[in-house]
Amino acid sequence: MDRIELKALGKINLGLDVLGRRENGYHDVRMVMQTVYLYDQITIKKRRKPGIGVETNLYYLPVNENNLAYRAAKLLKDEFHLEEGISILLNKHIPVAAGMAGGSSDAAAVLFGMNRMFGLGLAMEELMERGVSLGADVPYCIMRGTVLAEGIGEILTPLPPMPKCYVLLAKPPVAVSTKLVYEKLDSREIEDHPDIDGIIGGLREQSLSTVASCMGNVLERVTAEEYPVIAQIKHAMKAAGALNAMMSGSGPTVFGIFEDKNRAKAAAQRIKESQLAKQVYVVNVHNAGRK
Repeated sequence: MDRIELKALGKINLGLDVLGRRENGYHDVRMVMQTVYLYDQITIKKRRKPGIGVETNLYYLPVNENNLAYRAAKLLKDEFHLEEGISILLNKHIPVAAGMAGGSSDAAAVLFGMNRMFGLGLAMEELMERGVSLGADVPYCIMRGTVLAEGIGEILTPLPPMPKCYVLLAKPPVAVSTKLVYEKLDSREIEDHPDIDGIIGGLREQSLSTVASCMGNVLERVTAEEYPVIAQIKHAMKAAGALNAMMSGSGPTVFGIFEDKNRAKAAAQRIKESQLAKQVYVVNVHNAGRK
C-alpha cells in the first residue's frame, strides 16, 4: 500500500468536568465525548525523498514538528525505523483551535493510517498508548464514538451510543488558548459541576432529552466571560428550538442538540445572518468505530 485516505472526525463534549490539577500541569477530568460527522481529509503517501512532508490547505498552520500530524508520523517512523519518506496532505474542515480536537484527530488518523500502510500490526489499544504521548485527546480520537474519558483523558470507557439527533456547530471568529482557560480555572473554585452520571443515565435509557438537560462544561464560564458571543450563540440556538446548547472543550465552538433537521438548518441560517459565527455546520453524530 503506497497511499491511504482517511477521515479525521471532530468531537464535542457532552459533559466536561475538571476534578483537579496534577503537579505536572495536567488536569484530572471526567468527560463524555462524542464524535460528530465533520472531518478533515487526510492523505498519506509514501515517497522516495526521505523524511516527512506535510501540506495543508490552511496557510497559517505549521507543517513541521509543531504539527501533531507530523509528530505522529515521526513517532512511528522512529520507533519502527521506517526508511521510506512519507507525505501527509491535511485538507482541514474542522475549525482550528475550536474545542473540537481537530489536531488530535489528524494525529490519530496518521497513527492509524501508517499502522495499516506499513503493516506495523499494532492493535487499537497499542495505538492509543502511543497517542497519549502526543496529546490527551489523541487516544479518544483513535477510539471514537460515545465515550467516558477519565484521568487526563486517556482512560476511556465506551458508552451506549448517542440517540439520533442533529448537531448544530457554530465557531465564532475568536481564538481561545486552552492553556490560559485552564490557568484561569485553576485560580477559582468550581461551584457547579456538570451531571456526568445523568448524561450516562440518559445514554443508557436512550433519552435524548435527558442527555441534553444534563449537559454541562466547567470551562464554559471561564471562556464565556472573555467572549460574550458564546452566550449569544447559545441563546440563539435555544430560541431556535435546540434541546440545549453548550460550548465544546475550551471553546469557542458552541453546539446545539436538535431533534429536527429542518429546525437545525433554520437555526444555522439565522446564526450566519446575525454574523455571530461564519463557520456553521449541521452534522450527524458518529457512533461507529473505524473502518
